[in-house]
Amino acid sequence: MQIETKSTVLDQFGWTFRVSQVDESADRVLLLLHGWTGDENSMWAFMRNAPPNYAIIAPRAPYLAPKDKGGYSWREMKPGTWGSPTREELQLAGDALVSLVDEWSDTLSISSTTFDVIGFSQGGALATTLAALYPSRIYKMAVLAGFIPEGVDAILRPGLLKNIRCFWAHGTQDELVSFERGRASLKMLDEAGAQIQFCEADVGHRVSKDCRRALDAFLEA
Repeated sequence: MQIETKSTVLDQFGWTFRVSQVDESADRVLLLLHGWTGDENSMWAFMRNAPPNYAIIAPRAPYLAPKDKGGYSWREMKPGTWGSPTREELQLAGDALVSLVDEWSDTLSISSTTFDVIGFSQGGALATTLAALYPSRIYKMAVLAGFIPEGVDAILRPGLLKNIRCFWAHGTQDELVSFERGRASLKMLDEAGAQIQFCEADVGHRVSKDCRRALDAFLEA
């Protein structure tokens, strides 16, 4: 896979992760969460035009996906659990990711108490889980072809996400995470107070060129 931004892979803090070459102006952490069967390289195609003030970190999910699929998963795959991940299944990884962001921020002497996050598909589900569990820690959240997992809806409440700016991109022809599920998830975020920017396109389980450009603008603003 082509890496769009100068970066390197590290093994620290119990994780394997790819990080950007940090500019001296970096004052915020951007967390990238790949989808099911992805790895630490999967999200870098979205970083071609990333603002220079970001210290970008893309962890490899901690669990192996099925051998016939390859890659990694944000939840442990057990027999009988092949459906969509639940909040309980994602929370362990979510809690550990917040600690990772804090440790990486300390290493770079970044003092911001909030960070930004982009998640694709299962990574998008994890991003919404992080927002619901840690609403005071996230400022910008971009969910790409994602969804709100079962159980997260139970902890969302009016005003919980009022300080979070959310970008959501979804394909009307998405064959893995239906467009209808994406819209239903958006409604829950809206009711919880998130400031939402929505980009839809006539594509499948991916992000269109127009939505990529809209994502760049969202990160830059």
